[in-house]
Amino acid sequence: METRIGNQIPTQSRIIPYTKTYGQDAIDIYNSTGRTAQEWQELLLSDILAYNDENLYVHTKFGLAVSRRNGKNEVVTIREMWGLQNGEHILHTAHRTTTTHVAWERLYDLLCKANIGIVSSYRAYGKEHIEISNGARIEFRTRTAKGGLGEGYDLLVIDEAQEYQDDQESALKYVVSDSKNPQTIFCGTPPTTVSSGTVFTKYRDATLQGEGENAGWSEWSVEKMSDPNDKELWYLTNPSLGTILTERKIQDEIGNDDLDFNIQRLGLWIKYSLKSEISSVEWDKLKITQIPKFKGKLFVGVKYGYDGTNVALSIAVKTNEDKIFVESIDCRSVRSGNTWILEFIKNADVQKVVVDGASGQNILANEMKDYGLKPPVLPTVKEVITANSVFEQALYSDTIRHNNQPSLTQVVTNCEKRAIGTGGGFSYKSIKAESDIALMHSMIFALWACSTAKEPVKQKITY
Repeated sequence: METRIGNQIPTQSRIIPYTKTYGQDAIDIYNSTGRTAQEWQELLLSDILAYNDENLYVHTKFGLAVSRRNGKNEVVTIREMWGLQNGEHILHTAHRTTTTHVAWERLYDLLCKANIGIVSSYRAYGKEHIEISNGARIEFRTRTAKGGLGEGYDLLVIDEAQEYQDDQESALKYVVSDSKNPQTIFCGTPPTTVSSGTVFTKYRDATLQGEGENAGWSEWSVEKMSDPNDKELWYLTNPSLGTILTERKIQDEIGNDDLDFNIQRLGLWIKYSLKSEISSVEWDKLKITQIPKFKGKLFVGVKYGYDGTNVALSIAVKTNEDKIFVESIDCRSVRSGNTWILEFIKNADVQKVVVDGASGQNILANEMKDYGLKPPVLPTVKEVITANSVFEQALYSDTIRHNNQPSLTQVVTNCEKRAIGTGGGFSYKSIKAESDIALMHSMIFALWACSTAKEPVKQKITY
């Protein structure tokens, strides 16, 4: 019985029409190593190496998104082998040093098997390069915001493109500007919930919408969340299933996280932004299942939303283990009034209250005075910046504890920084419309008050 193989044609693509290509030349070089390119890889190389009547690449930029373990990096290697054979200077970048090193090893091995004369190579991590006898050269680097500045190349490879960030693009996109025939290749998978890059997604969206005069794109993907057990979708989105991938391997990948399987195996592109300053993994590490023993009084943070619609209240308190436990009490419409806030503060054992938000902080401060409560702290911009910095430091120094409230977890793990002030200060904003950032801000103010408070001095009475 003939072995079934995955779909060889991209499920979505944007290819500029062409009549001439160097694709077969590249495949011939690769096949001379003893390996054999798959059909889908041959088709991609034909598109990537298409050229026009001026002998210039039809696609000066080309994006490729294929699920893991299908062999997409082999496509890049074939393109690099052809480029070196034809005198190009190449920069191969990746998010991790280990990835660039593996790419160097893969290319070096194939160049040797193809009997392409290597005159110089260097394998030290972070400084890998290969130079061949015709003067062509490839360098492998981990991406930074300054990487590549002042250097010139003909081909720029963006490996692990789902992690490619805007500041890195600003530094790297000009490295091919001096080339007479430049090309940039983006190679990756759809971003996961912990991916930090935004460039790949924006490039995909723009290219599939027909924007970008010289842009090309190919992907294997599902359009919506799908059943991980649907084998027809395995074959639709994994072109190497039946060759280097097997059904059994994919079956073993299915677990409790259907979203992760859809992204990493079925190629799903989530419709909303996934870039969060604080990942679910980082926040989950601070979770506790049993409420700890507390010492000292409560600290309260109150935040009125920017649009004046909602107001949130959270508390923070020190534990016997010298951690700070945080919890959100509620987030209500301002139409509900401030009585619920006043009653909470009056009946709880509170040491300090911080209130922020121009839409309601002064009103609440006056009402607290009428209630006979101590006046709250109304933070300045400088203090708001300090509070957010204190929260960030506490997050990464493992001093925060929480009990995984769904509402608070939702907003904390779907936030990004926003600049405030003129000195590099920051706060946070939500990247999901349904998450009310006021809840997170109230927690941050409570944490700040708690972490910076001095222990109350006990009055001694002598006779």
